[in-house]
Amino acid sequence: MDFDTIHAFISQTYWAKGIPASTLRTALEHSVCVGILHGKEQVAFARVITDKATFGYLADVFVLPAYRGQGLSKRLIDTIVHLPELQGLRRFMLATKDAHSLYSQFGFKPVTDPTPLMQIHRPDIYLQGQ
Repeated sequence: MDFDTIHAFISQTYWAKGIPASTLRTALEHSVCVGILHGKEQVAFARVITDKATFGYLADVFVLPAYRGQGLSKRLIDTIVHLPELQGLRRFMLATKDAHSLYSQFGFKPVTDPTPLMQIHRPDIYLQGQ
C-alpha cells in the first residue's frame, strides 16, 4: 500500500485532521488494512482495529475523489466484512457523519441503546501544538 497517499488523505479528514505520519504508521501496523489499487496507485483504503476474536472497529475508510461513483466503497466494505479473520466478532462498530446508507447495506445499524457506550474523545488532539 502507498503510505504517503493514505497519510495525505487521512491527515485532511474531519476525523483525523493533522494526524502525524508516525502516529498513522503505528495505527496501520496494528490494524487489519485493506486497500484498492489502480495499477500502482492507491485509490481506496480502510482499516479495522480488532483483536480478531470479539471486537472490531472500522476506521479510516476512503476512496479518492477521482475514483468515486465506481462501486469501490462497496467492494472495499464487502471485502472487509467477509475477511476470514473478522468472522465471529461479537461487536463490529464504526462512526460516520455521512455514509450511513453505504454501511447499512452490509448489516451495520445505528446503536439502539447508546447507554452502555462511553468514550474519551479528543477531536483536535493532532492539531494541538501546531
